[in-house]
Amino acid sequence: MKSEFIGKTQSGIETYALENDNGMRAEIITYGARISRLFVPNKRGELIDVVAGFDTPDEYRDDHGTYFNAIIGRVGNRIGGSGFTLDKKEYKLYANDGANHLHGGKEGFDKKIWTAETGERASLMLSYLSADGEEGYPANLSVRVTYSLTNDNELKIAYDAQSDGTTLCSLTNHAYFNLDGDFKSALNHEIYIKSHAITAVDEELIPHGEILDIENTAFDFSVSKPLGRDINAEEKLLKIARGGYDFNYILDGDNSGAAASAYSKNSGIKMSVYTDRPCMQFYSGNFLDGFTGKKQYPYQSAFCMETQGYPNACNVKEFPSISLKAGEKYHTVTTYKFEICKE
Repeated sequence: MKSEFIGKTQSGIETYALENDNGMRAEIITYGARISRLFVPNKRGELIDVVAGFDTPDEYRDDHGTYFNAIIGRVGNRIGGSGFTLDKKEYKLYANDGANHLHGGKEGFDKKIWTAETGERASLMLSYLSADGEEGYPANLSVRVTYSLTNDNELKIAYDAQSDGTTLCSLTNHAYFNLDGDFKSALNHEIYIKSHAITAVDEELIPHGEILDIENTAFDFSVSKPLGRDINAEEKLLKIARGGYDFNYILDGDNSGAAASAYSKNSGIKMSVYTDRPCMQFYSGNFLDGFTGKKQYPYQSAFCMETQGYPNACNVKEFPSISLKAGEKYHTVTTYKFEICKE
């Protein structure tokens, strides 16, 4: 197992590689603390890259609004009206999604160059200091993200943050997966999500507190099924989300076992997601439009499983808080585990 520095572009973006004893390999770039490549063995023993992206680090500077595989912050997902009130003070954020604030704003954590340090064995620590007032958020927020690769073919992402004043913090990774590695379509993937409820959204995909019971509906993945099975159902929310899934799933239970999984019969690869977060955004690539990176990325050719706090929680009193006070420690871990499933 090892971690190593690969190189640095003229613009200052560094690339690092993590490799385990099975040959599984993750390449991380400091621009957005992104996963640029993730090589996983398929059932034929071939290593295939299962994340979307670009051939060179500098190409990620224009990622077509996808946030490909980046760390998202200070707050993942949408904040309605691009503002919130904290400790009786109103804060206005940058509106980059119509009238709303999405994934940290105009220049969120996905557009920052992080400072990297290789750790023991196959691990990499990336740090960033978000200054008071950045994108409208209060207080200085110190963030560290640690990627580690295990010999059980797990890619672990540990998030740590601390602030010098009350602020908001809800971090995630926006990785786009296709377990076939060809990114022709993700609709054949078998999807499981340990959830029986989603947060309802308005026409702008903003939740306002309503919880929907999804058992036995098109949104229900509590029993594994193909992603494409119900995606064309006559459901208003599916139409609002550009003909697919882009919803916050409230995870069942006590975080024991996998929160979600995806499986491709073609490659034999199963990816299981473990997390201590209460929610997960499941997104079926509805904004992909066919542009070319490492591969061509047509509509719904990849999916995302973004572990998170409740979206728009700063404006919905019924949702658990995503505020972080001075001196408090934010710590959360999400693990993506890969294995071959025999038919």
